[in-house]
Amino acid sequence: MRVSESRVRPDLLYVASGWNVLVTDVHGRIAGVDPQGFFAENTRVLSLERILVDGWEPTAFTTASVGAHAQLSYAEIGDRETLPARARYLMVERFVGAGLRTRLTVLSYATEPARLTIGLEVAADFADSDEAERGQRQQHGEITTNWDGPRQELRLDYRHPPLSRTVTIAVQGAGPARWDGRIIEFDLSVPARGSSTVDVVVEPIVDGVRRPAPPATYEEPDDTAGQARARLRAEMTGLRSTNLGVAATWRTAVADLVRLPLGEPPGPTAPIAGLPIYQQIFGRDTLTVSWQALLAGPTMLRDSLLLNAEHIGRHIDDWRDEEPGKLLHQARRGPLSALGIDPFTGYYGDWATPPDFLVFLGQYLLWTGDMATVRRLVPVARLVASWLERYADLDGDGFLEYHCRSGAGVKNQGWKDSDTAIVDEYGMVAPEPVAPSELQAYHYAALRHGALAFAAAGDRAYAAELIARAARLRRRFHPAYWMPDLGCYALALDGRKRQVRSVNSNDGHLLAAGIVPARVARTVARRLLAPDMFSGWGIRTLSADHPAYNPFSYHRGSVWPVEAGTIAVGLARYGCWSQVHQLAEATFAAAALFEGHRLPEVISGLPRDGRYPHPGAYPNACSPQGWSASAIVAVVQALLGLRPAAPIRTIVVDPHLPEWLPDLTLEGVQVGRAVVDLDIRRRRDGRTTVRTRGDRITVLRLPTVQSRLAAHHG
Repeated sequence: MRVSESRVRPDLLYVASGWNVLVTDVHGRIAGVDPQGFFAENTRVLSLERILVDGWEPTAFTTASVGAHAQLSYAEIGDRETLPARARYLMVERFVGAGLRTRLTVLSYATEPARLTIGLEVAADFADSDEAERGQRQQHGEITTNWDGPRQELRLDYRHPPLSRTVTIAVQGAGPARWDGRIIEFDLSVPARGSSTVDVVVEPIVDGVRRPAPPATYEEPDDTAGQARARLRAEMTGLRSTNLGVAATWRTAVADLVRLPLGEPPGPTAPIAGLPIYQQIFGRDTLTVSWQALLAGPTMLRDSLLLNAEHIGRHIDDWRDEEPGKLLHQARRGPLSALGIDPFTGYYGDWATPPDFLVFLGQYLLWTGDMATVRRLVPVARLVASWLERYADLDGDGFLEYHCRSGAGVKNQGWKDSDTAIVDEYGMVAPEPVAPSELQAYHYAALRHGALAFAAAGDRAYAAELIARAARLRRRFHPAYWMPDLGCYALALDGRKRQVRSVNSNDGHLLAAGIVPARVARTVARRLLAPDMFSGWGIRTLSADHPAYNPFSYHRGSVWPVEAGTIAVGLARYGCWSQVHQLAEATFAAAALFEGHRLPEVISGLPRDGRYPHPGAYPNACSPQGWSASAIVAVVQALLGLRPAAPIRTIVVDPHLPEWLPDLTLEGVQVGRAVVDLDIRRRRDGRTTVRTRGDRITVLRLPTVQSRLAAHHG
């Protein structure tokens, strides 16, 4: 059955750069409705912009995004079929940077010159991006306007003590402009068969500093975010295959990764979570995206580690759920946070980011051999490891459990962080504190990968201590969480240390971390791919047989493409190739259902059958989404069984390509200082050949230790 590609948020278009995003309707208009507008640092500084020509609002017949930061529209303002010719068109070009530049050009193919009156009805409501997304205001301040005639600039000031925000809207390149309290108006002379151009420049002023609008160019602007995109574009690994769907999905994924850097020092290529609503720092998201995307390039992970290290917790602050050595959940700059309505100017309510930091520091070392960065980050890693030991285990039983202390914080602080994500077998929310299974796996992997970084930096005694702690955790974990009657692990331990007996997707994270004993790994893999868990498009976050199952919920039965990447890596680690192939096929098939082969943030858990030929996306899902894009890279890495060892100039592979993917060529894979092409071919008997081109590097074909042990147990 052929299903046409669908768009996520089909009524919106958006382009972005760094902290700023422009959200319009499909005609490129800011119509004064949520969630449209130009948002600068999580604040809507342009909530309405109606463009009028002689009092009439033209509607674009073509609108398109151009690269990451620009948009182009064409609208008709004359009669194209009348002779003598009277055809005129309005070209609207938008360029997003620290500010917004809108270039209006009237293109005339008429035989007579014209004088047109251009009007701009503008407004700014200074809503928080979160308010605009929900369509509900929580903060209201006084807005004053002032028109500066000589500068042809409208200034809007927002006062809500202690918050102060300003935006200026200026007309450049036109004759005298007028302001009537609602509309900026000016006249534009257009020659016969010629054109006339004027710029409308929107520049926020934050903390007294004007954020300049970018130049009117489709090339990357020479600012931090533009430079970060250019760096990533030059670095990204290419993929070719006779399976054109896989190749197209890869191209879109790496293009989206290029599109999403925040441009925030000291890690400018560290990505945002997704568009259009997560234009901010998310600790766990930046790290997860960058780790899953390592096969495409290492710079994002370096910068994500540096950015997270910059925001390490220093104090005990219940409002922010902050503790010394704890790492960031999120940091944003919108009015809700600046006014203290929420704690998210710097919020630490996430137990996953700290162990992830240690895991990915070790992974970064294996991929790059970059000891300078590792040594720079080892002091932060030591603080993170100390937090895990001192604060993360609330009752001293050896497991990490979280409890939200902030009155406006995040209730669930594992990977599944929605309020109703952790439910027992009866569908009731589990009481806190909660010890989710995946956090124990992350902790185990953190101790082992952190030990690698410490040993490489010369602290071998501390590395040995971490390895010993990891071994003790692994021994305790299985008997505490294993549910032999269900063939899988409990979702969590609740506040009374009882198993939360809900079948869920966390088991894939456990496989990826290597905490699962080899003797049960294939049982776990089969359970993940059972019909109640595997929708055909991916693995559900919660079993379809569970009383709390809802295919369109956030974490109770939906399918998160990001998990496909992590779970595929875990399945490959234990040599569960049949399940790897099922999950990979589902992931690429799901991508083909969406415009541009772009996987959204979340899709539904509806089954892949004749009744449901398309799963649909979670309402208000982001697309592009950083970790949905990076999941594609991780799935390909899993199919190759690829493990880097840059310090010894080696790549270890164990490729298993399915019949539907007979060949892959990866161009520009970076391992340490070596850059190589990998050409993998599947033979008729199912075996694969591997050839390399480029810099000299050792390629070893070896299965993992866990896969050999799992095969022994059957």
